Amino acid sequence: MTFDAIGIAGTGLTAHRKWLDAVSDNLANANNVSSTDGAAFQARYIVAQEGAEGTGVQVAGVQYGDAEGRVVYQPDHALADAEGYVRYPDIDLSEQMGHLILAQRGYEANAAVVDRAKSTYEAALQIGRS
Repeated sequence: MTFDAIGIAGTGLTAHRKWLDAVSDNLANANNVSSTDGAAFQARYIVAQEGAEGTGVQVAGVQYGDAEGRVVYQPDHALADAEGYVRYPDIDLSEQMGHLILAQRGYEANAAVVDRAKSTYEAALQIGRS
């Protein structure tokens, strides 16, 4: 069980990397405009769950935001409909920035666990050689 630390932290690194990828996609597409007859960009949200029997975490799937988005009056936009409306994604930038910070801190914490476990394993090997 002691030597599982790197594997378990590795699953956390993977889950947090996927979360970071999803948040970065959401932030990059927050201002994408589409016509009202099309769907807005749908934000991605990673669904994580506990792995089997203490094996860490795994990504169970992805949930998507609302394709309806926000309809905004912009009559001068090239994609505006006859009434002057366009569709934006329904993405809250402050919420996404909060998710970005959480995902980044989680990734850093799991990377620190890998580093500490590696140091511990190396110290154990040195003791075994003595």
